[in-house]
Amino acid sequence: MSVSPSSSAPSAYELLRRQYSLRLPASLDELTGPATGTVELPLHVAWSGRRTYGLDRLRSRMSLYRTVLAEGQGQDLVAFLNRDLLVAQWPVLRTLISRPLREAWEDRFPELPTDKAAAAA
Repeated sequence: MSVSPSSSAPSAYELLRRQYSLRLPASLDELTGPATGTVELPLHVAWSGRRTYGLDRLRSRMSLYRTVLAEGQGQDLVAFLNRDLLVAQWPVLRTLISRPLREAWEDRFPELPTDKAAAAA
């Protein structure tokens, strides 16, 4: 018995993208997390390894955002991400995250810049 393409199960990519989409805020303006200082992530977000990040250091901030984007739930995105920081670092950050995660964010928020020239403008 063969399975027709229309009844096949969704791919892993489609499942991940759907999961990420369900976590997203309605607007980037909901991202009111800190812009400076030190952030300590809860265990349900940073369950392995580093949990404390300095927002004033670029590499540390990128690592924090990468972790929260990939592992955080909706309330974590709002609590730990800052709209202005996310938009400013998106052109680089988007290259550090998975394709399903990147596409979920960019489809929902077309205002995210997708290249360095757009971010500088």
